[in-house]
Amino acid sequence: MPKTEKLSLEEIEERCEEFIKQELNNESDSAHDIHHILRVVKSAKEILAEESADCEIVIPAAWLHDCVILPKDHPDRKRASAYAAKKAGDFLSDIDFPSHKIEEVKHAVEAHSFSAGITPETMEAKIVQDADRLDAIGAIGIARCLMVGGKLDRALYNPDDPLSENRAPDDSTWTIDHFYEKLFKLPEKMHTNAAKREAKRRVKFMEEYLRELKREVQKE
Repeated sequence: MPKTEKLSLEEIEERCEEFIKQELNNESDSAHDIHHILRVVKSAKEILAEESADCEIVIPAAWLHDCVILPKDHPDRKRASAYAAKKAGDFLSDIDFPSHKIEEVKHAVEAHSFSAGITPETMEAKIVQDADRLDAIGAIGIARCLMVGGKLDRALYNPDDPLSENRAPDDSTWTIDHFYEKLFKLPEKMHTNAAKREAKRRVKFMEEYLRELKREVQKE
């Protein structure tokens, strides 16, 4: 039986992009759409430019990390990345992706999720996790947070204390409180220097946004 030629990285990307577009076609989660995938892939490549890691693991994992999406309020939400890892592995096996790298791609996919609480064990998994978390902060992070809050029918802010200055934040009630419960904690959880720098820059923008929000909504 003739030996098949190894897929180039460009061909792997093309296959991954085609697959993820098909998988997301029936999804209604606008915060985890194809544009989210494209941004994560872009960030992963930018981090790769500064880190020593296997791009044949990082880039497919970035493309496939959300091939299974469960809503934020789904009871099995914490298992979504495990389901995605399984689906990603099956897909890569079908396209003659290097078999010895599939488990590492699956680990990077499974470990990317904040809710899963899995520690990334490889540099490749750390890069994918960093790239995904960068998309939760900054201007795009604000937009995505508000989109999710609206979909869950949560109020935008607490009218008496919009920035949680004199109360414990509660993002199950107030959308803006998610900044304090999760998003502002992400920079310290980044693994790579490139992601840490970018995360700090993005959080500064978010802090400026909150100052403006408070000015506009504060009571007399």
